[in-house]
Amino acid sequence: MHFSRYAVYVTLPKGPLSEFGAQWLGWNAATGERPDAPMIHGLPMPVHDITATPRKYGLHGTIKPPFRLAEGQSFDALHDEFAAFCAAHSPVTLEGLALTRLGSFLALTPVGDTNDLATLAARAVETLDPYRAPLTETEMDKRRKSGLSERQDALLTQWGYPYVMDQFRFHITLSGRLNKTDAEQVRAALLPHIDQRLPRPFTVDALTLCGEDQTGYFHELHRYALCG
Repeated sequence: MHFSRYAVYVTLPKGPLSEFGAQWLGWNAATGERPDAPMIHGLPMPVHDITATPRKYGLHGTIKPPFRLAEGQSFDALHDEFAAFCAAHSPVTLEGLALTRLGSFLALTPVGDTNDLATLAARAVETLDPYRAPLTETEMDKRRKSGLSERQDALLTQWGYPYVMDQFRFHITLSGRLNKTDAEQVRAALLPHIDQRLPRPFTVDALTLCGEDQTGYFHELHRYALCG
């Protein structure tokens, strides 16, 4: 399978949360399957419409945002660098995850101190950046239309993404953009189904190298334990 872009994500091991998350999103990036949506009462619209935007990425938290390979770089070299990175870095343990409304969308966000996770993400962004092709002017302009701060624009220019380094905020996206009323309604309906599945504590003990196929869907390619 040909992949147009690669990314490093936190994905979840096989278990209640990853299974439910794949059903909710309608895409399992680990297996390539499209499971049926769960039966959840009280939603303001069909699950398929709520999750249309994040579906293609699968259940994940971004560490190194999607990028094309730089000219002269190969997937094998990227893979080897990624494997070495995982071998050199230690797991990060957080208090847990919570279902949160972040602006116009819903996500699972970490509870407690996230400094160690932010440090891990920053190191991954920096270490793997030589493998990233520069953004095109069209891609830069598209990002800037979202209204970036001066700092975010500088990060976009340097690292190809505005929400890295000190602007990084780990989250596992569960919906597309929703108005406030719909977001609160979805959260209330979803919470009883997902709360019992949320890990407490939540340990990031592995990272996953993912690839985007020709249809725009991401697949888990290699998942390595953090064993530094």
